[in-house]
Amino acid sequence: MRRGAGLPALCLVLVASLLTACSGGDGDDPVRLRVLAGPDLAVLAPLLGELRDETGVDLRMEHRPDAETRNPDRGRYDLAWLSSDSYLRLTDKNATRGLQRTPTMTSPVVIGLKPEVARQLRARVPGARLTWADIADAAATGRVRFGMADPRHAGSGLAALVGVATAAAGTGAALRPEDVSCDRLRGFRSGQTLTADTGPALADSYADHQGEADALITYESDLLALNASGRLDDPLEVVRPEDGMVLADFPLLLLNPAHRTAYDKVTQWLRRDSVQRQIMRHTLRRPVNTTVTRDARLREPVGNALFYPDRPAVVETLLADYGDPRRRTTSQVVFLLDFSGSMRGARMAALREAFAGLSGADPSASGKFTRFHRGERLTVVRFGGRVLGEKTVTVTGPKDLDALADTVARGGYGDATAVWSALDHGYRTAASARAADPGRSVSLVLMTDGENNAGLTYAEFVRRHDALPAAVRAAVPTYPVHFGEADARALRRAAARTGGRMVEAARSSLSEAFKEIRGCH
Repeated sequence: MRRGAGLPALCLVLVASLLTACSGGDGDDPVRLRVLAGPDLAVLAPLLGELRDETGVDLRMEHRPDAETRNPDRGRYDLAWLSSDSYLRLTDKNATRGLQRTPTMTSPVVIGLKPEVARQLRARVPGARLTWADIADAAATGRVRFGMADPRHAGSGLAALVGVATAAAGTGAALRPEDVSCDRLRGFRSGQTLTADTGPALADSYADHQGEADALITYESDLLALNASGRLDDPLEVVRPEDGMVLADFPLLLLNPAHRTAYDKVTQWLRRDSVQRQIMRHTLRRPVNTTVTRDARLREPVGNALFYPDRPAVVETLLADYGDPRRRTTSQVVFLLDFSGSMRGARMAALREAFAGLSGADPSASGKFTRFHRGERLTVVRFGGRVLGEKTVTVTGPKDLDALADTVARGGYGDATAVWSALDHGYRTAASARAADPGRSVSLVLMTDGENNAGLTYAEFVRRHDALPAAVRAAVPTYPVHFGEADARALRRAAARTGGRMVEAARSSLSEAFKEIRGCH
């Protein structure tokens, strides 16, 4: 009896062993791993049950809006699954050194345009190949209103910001601190009308407020999914900017090395061709396996992949400059322009050409990123031995820029050059602007081709500057443009005192000098 009773028990043990082996788990129950996940990964929920059944690993996903901009708590999470770990690697190199990562899919940050807007923009561009510079130019003039996720929280928003700033720098390389010492994105930012803390929330916001924006800047996959959702009045045309895109590769990161075996099972499963095809169908993201045939909508080449910055200070500056996209920024530039007799002829023609370029006549990429933009407040002060004329406009359209051009085009030259009196006048204008709106960013641009020979001395200017409110002295820099026979040493000294820097026009042109200091802070 005892021998017969032991036989069924042995059979049960063998059956249990076989079931465990077939399940791929380490025991009767699946291995449960806690995963910090970005909101962009929620779309994979339908696949997680299949992953558990086939690998014996149960991924318990916790989707957090700030997953990509925070250091993951290794005591709480075993894995992290993000759209991009670039920010994490940049800001905490020690935390990510030696961290196992496996890309699972890819998607570039692109632009979705309403078809009619896309047609109008392409008609203005040779070859009809749109760039980030073209979008920035259209945003600055009000021809494009766009939605973009908040770059302080969302990976897609930060990738878009890096992409636009890299295009604005024009180097083709990773952004350096000197590339962001001046804010080239103010015109671009002026066109933003929609935002959200995550990419999925941005798509929902656009679907609910289609009349408030003409474009959406986000992952290619989000745009394709939105087009396929039936929620849009008109599907968006997907534009992959000619000057490059930042690519997300949705890495799965191993935070807890004790679960390396389970991690390997998961990543091997995710990278199977059959699973990559499922991921592509569910997410409309590009497979990482080159052996998988892409959906027709994903066959357009990504083109030039832009580099992510390798210095934390660069990203910090970008985020500080861009600020809160829900708040409107206000800025004012006061141009103090020398209209003494020595500016007659070719020099004045160069000055007028420079202003025409800033008003939109410069078709270069740098010209599109540095042009005057909607909402910007501009003051032009013409001076000789005294102030000869002054005009202030807030840019709402071409008529305001025409008014500035008319001020620069007028005659009325002076017979002397009162450099320091003009600068003192500029600071009184800046003080009034800051008093009326303490949040306004104000800077002065001083252009002269001669030495001071009238009005205040430099010492007298310094005394008056010292008497200004501290908020004005600390926050309103002067950027002198050295031209002709101007005293470079004196201009450099004034720039250093006020927190600005002198720009040399003699080695290039007035147009290039003005572009160089646009948006400087």
